Amino acid sequence: MRALVVERNEEGRTSASVQDIDENRLPEGDVTVAVEYSTLNYKDGLCIGPGGGVVRTYPHVPGVDFAGTVETSDDSRYSPGDKVVLTGWRVGEVHWGGYAEKARIKADWLVPLPEGLSPRQAMAVGTAGLTAMLAVMALEDHGLAPESGEVLVTGAAGGVGSVATAILAHLGHEVAAVTGRPETAEYLAGLGASRIVSREELAETVKKPLETETWAGCVDAVGGAMLARILGQMKYGASVAAVGLAAGAAVPATIIPFLLRGVNLLGIESVMQPSENRIRAWQRIARDLPMDKLEAMVQMASLEDLPQLGADILKGKVKGRVVVDVGA
Repeated sequence: MRALVVERNEEGRTSASVQDIDENRLPEGDVTVAVEYSTLNYKDGLCIGPGGGVVRTYPHVPGVDFAGTVETSDDSRYSPGDKVVLTGWRVGEVHWGGYAEKARIKADWLVPLPEGLSPRQAMAVGTAGLTAMLAVMALEDHGLAPESGEVLVTGAAGGVGSVATAILAHLGHEVAAVTGRPETAEYLAGLGASRIVSREELAETVKKPLETETWAGCVDAVGGAMLARILGQMKYGASVAAVGLAAGAAVPATIIPFLLRGVNLLGIESVMQPSENRIRAWQRIARDLPMDKLEAMVQMASLEDLPQLGADILKGKVKGRVVVDVGA
């Protein structure tokens, strides 16, 4: 079978290449899946490239997500021919992942492909889209409704941000999309953004802990100083769903927005989410993410394209979602 294999030499340098490997090398698991499509997430870039610090054992097959057809199963929940999706569970990090024509994993990690989604569409969603949906659901659970006011999405042209923008707009929210790439303005408007906010407008260090109440909710993929600034601009009782740290893990904020405005900072984690939460989120995705908007985010790639794309995503050069046709 063909796979993207990451290897490390005696000097500790890693390299990634497409190889033909024996299926017998697949790790243990109770379900074998014929992989049709995978995708590219930021974490995949870390796994593919040198110095990512994510992979611990080599050789390794990355690929955090995949969708395909069950080939063999020792678990009663799945039968040959079933269409399935996998995201998270540290697959592609510590367990061989989806950048191969076959994958062997635990049945507990799988989710049945939701009705109405094809494997290709599921990978256009992937971990990024699942994270975006979990963020929207968390904001809704904390009171966000279309009539609440404008919702901010940072890193809006990235994978999580693109899907969050499309979902929120479809649900009737006014979406302010933050980007540092002016050339993506038309793309974001096409996803449903009501207006574009330049990253520079929010990049300044916090000067005072509270500013004018502006945002009814926020999906933040950036972190760092921008998140600190946004917290001081949230409306009373509003929530920020934190999904990423593109600008850094350190947030130079004060506790004032939490104490005086009741602002909530919600951590969104998708890797170890219980199956019932995943199924609910995937059902919402099938219902609330317009497929035409999803298609507008997609660029197709092959296994051979991944080393370069992995480097590009770490540099913030990838727009929207990359779908990997594993058999191409």
